[in-house]
Amino acid sequence: MGDIEKQPQNSNIALPIDHHHNLPQTKNQSNFNSQINKKSSLSIILTQIHAGYFRITLSLSSQALLWKILLEPIKDAHFLRRVFTMIPSTAFTLLWSLSLFTLLTLSFLYLLKCLFHFDKVKDEFFNKIGVNYMFAPWISWLILLESSPIVPPSTIHYKILWLFFVVPIVMLDVKIYGQWFTKGKRFLSMVANPTSQMPVIGNLVAAEAAAKMGWKESAICLFSLGIAHYLVLFVTLYQRLPGNNNFPSMLRPVFFLFFATPSIASLAWHSICGYYDSGSKMLFFLSLFLFLSLVSRPLLFKKSMKKFSVAWWAYSFPLTALAIASAQYAHEVKGVMAHAIMLVLSLISVLVCLILMIVSALNIRMPLITRNLDSKHKSNTPTT
Repeated sequence: MGDIEKQPQNSNIALPIDHHHNLPQTKNQSNFNSQINKKSSLSIILTQIHAGYFRITLSLSSQALLWKILLEPIKDAHFLRRVFTMIPSTAFTLLWSLSLFTLLTLSFLYLLKCLFHFDKVKDEFFNKIGVNYMFAPWISWLILLESSPIVPPSTIHYKILWLFFVVPIVMLDVKIYGQWFTKGKRFLSMVANPTSQMPVIGNLVAAEAAAKMGWKESAICLFSLGIAHYLVLFVTLYQRLPGNNNFPSMLRPVFFLFFATPSIASLAWHSICGYYDSGSKMLFFLSLFLFLSLVSRPLLFKKSMKKFSVAWWAYSFPLTALAIASAQYAHEVKGVMAHAIMLVLSLISVLVCLILMIVSALNIRMPLITRNLDSKHKSNTPTT
């Protein structure tokens, strides 16, 4: 087994084709080389991918939910709300399909990583930042389920899928929340960082999805679990304790999760109550204040913007969550200012997501192609 695993890693160096053009290459050798290159490429992809890549699916699935809400016909809708009715429903269907395809692809690749590189998955789990993004795939599936145009909340398929996606969240909750107050090296004051809000978001999204299908008791249970830990976590992060001050500057886009959590909480409580009451409004205003506090400090994100990384996708999901909350708030208040806020936040959210898609497409690098080009370049360049 060891020889088989090491062979792909050295394939581009061991093959004599690039160094000695005078040697003949048989058809069997060509097929063998092709198989090695494919295995090498897949191995590189699996080792490089991590749970943080699910920031992309969080963004796309939440965008699909935003578009679904904005395109819903509303009786006596405000004229600013009617602007979105000009968008064809086909656009929402295409966006939802893209979200589904992306989530299926990333989930399949991460499943392969769990099977063939489980040691690296364990390293993620024991990392105080990486472990929190293990909630991201399940949150993405729940949001995609909420925005689904083909699975209504009243169907049995919705309920079965909800259970399938929520069970891993609860299992991770027991592990993560339990460590916060029982395990010495993983006390909350020592491991708390902005990504620690992902478990809370998982509980709140699950509560919102449960309320939409009529499971109020399950929704209240999950909401209480999430909001209780959010209060403790928010105070801990606000204190800027020495244990959580060494946060990498390249990951500062995840600071936007500070206003994503109260936004999701306002939506979850709205789904439980059936209308946008004072509790939902207070959570929305809190998220709006935190959003303004962060965008007024652009220098905080200067270092993280020097070079593109998947962490940039952390901007999109919180903005979309805030835009969805503003849409529900505007629907309840029916004022010009509320609808203006909704329009601005929705446009910013869509624009940021679109820019990230374009920038990501321009920065995609296939590992196999890169390695082959590097090996050819090295073969033609004298070493010193």
